[in-house]
Amino acid sequence: MNARIRSALSVLLLSLPLVLSPPAGLAQARKNHIDIVNDSGGNVLQMMQRRNELARSGKTIRIRGYCRSACTMLITLPNACLGPRARIGFHAPRIPNTTIIPPYVDQIMGSTYRGEIKQRWFAGWNRSMEMQVISAREYVRLDPQTRICPSLTKKGRKKG
Repeated sequence: MNARIRSALSVLLLSLPLVLSPPAGLAQARKNHIDIVNDSGGNVLQMMQRRNELARSGKTIRIRGYCRSACTMLITLPNACLGPRARIGFHAPRIPNTTIIPPYVDQIMGSTYRGEIKQRWFAGWNRSMEMQVISAREYVRLDPQTRICPSLTKKGRKKG
């Protein structure tokens, strides 16, 4: 198989999950909130657009399960909160199937972070090929402006 066909197949295979499944937030929209569940990230520029749409939604954005890569850009939305058992993963942005870190993309991602999360991002997470995973509670410790979703804690749930 020549290189051009292999390259086209790689792009097609990488695109299939995006085409076949609706965006996590839109798939799980509720009356007062939008759940983002087990989001592995994706294209940084598309995530920035999604971030802007979610900010204008007027709904609480609940980030649950795992949130990796570009998904982490959503955590600092003013209307976002983390599920108490969420796991957040950071790694260098890169061109798919390579270790090439495109210029400026880490700057775009870093512009959405705050506090010690931002410090750690620019101190090395933005160049790491290994996923740096932290818990929701650790994230809040590093960025106290972030909150745990009250509706997802035992205290916040209604009985019955």
